[in-house]
Amino acid sequence: MIPARKVPLQGSRTRPPAAAWLGPAPPFEHITMTVHLRGPVPELNRFTGDLASQPPEARTHLSREEFQERFGAQQRDISVVEAFAANNRLAVLEIHPGKRTVELGGTVAAFSRAFGVRLHLFRGPRGVFRAPIGPVWVPTSIQPAVVAVLGFDTRPIAQPHFRRLGRLWGHLPHPAAAAPQMYSPPQVAELYQYPSGTDGTGQCIGVIELGGGFRQAELNQYFQGLGISPPPTVSSVSVHGASNTPTGNPGGPDGEVMLDLEVIGSIAPKADIVAYFGPNTDQGFAATVLAAIFDTTNKPSILSISWGGPEQRWPAQAVQVMNHAIQSGLAMGVTVFVAAGDSGSSDGLPRRLAVDFPASSPYAVGCGGTRLIGSGDTITSETVWNDIGDGATGGGVSMLFPVPSFQSGINPVSANPARPPGRGVPDVSGNASPTTGYDILVDGQSGAIGGTSAVAPLWAALLARIQQQIGQSAAPLLPAIYASSTSFRDITIGNNGAYRAGPGWDACTGLGTPNGTALSSALKSQATSAPSVSRRQEGRVIASQPREHPTGNKPGGARSRVEQTT
Repeated sequence: MIPARKVPLQGSRTRPPAAAWLGPAPPFEHITMTVHLRGPVPELNRFTGDLASQPPEARTHLSREEFQERFGAQQRDISVVEAFAANNRLAVLEIHPGKRTVELGGTVAAFSRAFGVRLHLFRGPRGVFRAPIGPVWVPTSIQPAVVAVLGFDTRPIAQPHFRRLGRLWGHLPHPAAAAPQMYSPPQVAELYQYPSGTDGTGQCIGVIELGGGFRQAELNQYFQGLGISPPPTVSSVSVHGASNTPTGNPGGPDGEVMLDLEVIGSIAPKADIVAYFGPNTDQGFAATVLAAIFDTTNKPSILSISWGGPEQRWPAQAVQVMNHAIQSGLAMGVTVFVAAGDSGSSDGLPRRLAVDFPASSPYAVGCGGTRLIGSGDTITSETVWNDIGDGATGGGVSMLFPVPSFQSGINPVSANPARPPGRGVPDVSGNASPTTGYDILVDGQSGAIGGTSAVAPLWAALLARIQQQIGQSAAPLLPAIYASSTSFRDITIGNNGAYRAGPGWDACTGLGTPNGTALSSALKSQATSAPSVSRRQEGRVIASQPREHPTGNKPGGARSRVEQTT
């Protein structure tokens, strides 16, 4: 029974687990929850909009401390959560006004009573997890202050977006796939004409990882094999108990971690590289992104994220938290690149059209994939990555976010008129097919790896070199690059399933692949027009719970469519 004076928290209802029920969660198990608090969203919208109206070299971003003072949680909201915790025998473990979070600890029984949830255990393909039945209930006294309560559901929320070429890893690829051509990451950077005389000096790139790990000795071996000396050093940050934990399995998450780090380290070898390891849950993913954005020690200005999942599988409250975190990063000069997925226009959902989140966030740069053929600095062929059953670039139209102003000229809805207008994914692209993949060393084995997981770090390294050249953070990047279409190689051949490439932006490869030198020049000289931000673009999800049917959510309804330890 739900106690009096409690209301369901909007967006907190999760999809029923497709897994075997094991019984109620142990009542005396100690767990932690993260309460995410509201912030001054309209003011933040205006601030990031003003940044976007200025040329990159003239932008003044906030420090982490300034952001907390200006846009952090209000003390009165923190106080009501503290009082609620005390009244329900919950411990306040940490308060971070900048992140707008309050960490609470207690038993399953105490949290169940406090938030009116029934917690159960399930066994799925990736192990045992905990999930609530029904929504989270909050007292009316704290309801206005609370955006989300994350931690009840411990299902894996994301998957890595890398693909290995089977021929080099023990089995043959799809027979329709062309003969492989491997590149080192610097060779791809040369084909994309990354600005010469740059190496990432003075930049810090954060890499978000939700599993696996790396060994510095193996990274050193890889970089020295490319003639990079001294080799880049990668540091790691532990979030919510996760850590740099290599599995020894090159087909597991180690493949993701090593792909990210070897691409970034070999293209921007003088940049500081920090890997943030967090749990693969909605709570853990959000905490890891926030830890990187608010890291006052390393202060990354670029994040690379190669993990994600279909929008339809994300709880609305978690989408809102992640979206606001990425927007907050823009105010502090942090650009976030996110892989768009490796399962084509369905994003792995049977008989569906779907895009990957957080790549679909209007504040992130979504990264799609191509198949690249060339040598030296000459590209002879580049098409949409689609290996006919062995992987294809993600892309399509968001069900959660309306068309952002920077895409108003491309009209993403034209990609599929049967769906409501939405944010188009991806924004940019790069080499991703394993048949033209990156020669990567993982757990003692070398072989070709691709996937859009290669494209997010590829772009992160490019921006590090561009920011080194212009001497300034380029965030927010999205309005500027949409006004710099001549800096891209337009990909017009191929499809990712439901969508075909064509002139200009498309739902396979976005604006195209970069001419790094031209893009650097454009960003240095360009003054973009300020994007208008509507109430529905304030980082809110379009629906409190996205529907599975691709035409199910029409915008504008009555409800808003909307080893350092941290």
